[in-house]
Amino acid sequence: METKLLANCHTALKSGGIIRFNFAGDGNCSNFFAVVKEVIRRDKFQKYFEKFQWPWYMPAIEEYKSMAKDSNFKDAEIWDENADRYFDNADEMIRWIDQPSLVPFSKQIDDEKDRKNFRVQVIKMMVDRTQNETGKCFETFRRINIFAGK
Repeated sequence: METKLLANCHTALKSGGIIRFNFAGDGNCSNFFAVVKEVIRRDKFQKYFEKFQWPWYMPAIEEYKSMAKDSNFKDAEIWDENADRYFDNADEMIRWIDQPSLVPFSKQIDDEKDRKNFRVQVIKMMVDRTQNETGKCFETFRRINIFAGK
C-alpha cells in the first residue's frame, strides 16, 4: 500500500518538490494490538473475525527505506521516532481506544450486545495492562518519517 502511495506521490510531485510523511512503524500500539488480538481469539468473538484482515500496515524502517528507494525519490531521509505516550488517566486513553482504534473491530461485530461486551473487555484489559500507580496509562507509538525530493 505505501509503495503505491510513494510511487503516486513521486509521479505527482513537480521537479524540485519535496514530500514529508510520518507513518506508523513496527512496534506501534503494541499494548492495544496485543489486547485486541487476545480478545478476538476468545470463543465469544472468534466467529466475527474469521475473515477479518488486519486494518493496519506498520513495517519496520528497513522496509520503508526500500519502498522509498523503489519510488525513485532522491536524497530520501528516513528515520524512526519513538513517540510513546502517557495518557493522563484511563478516560483519556479510553477516548483514544474508542476513536479511532476500536472502530475497525467494532464494525465486525453485528450483534449490539457482543459489540458492547467486546469494547468493555478491551478497555478493561488495556487499563489493567497499561495503567501505572499514578493513574496514567502508557502506549507505544513508533513512527517512521520520510523526507524526500524529486
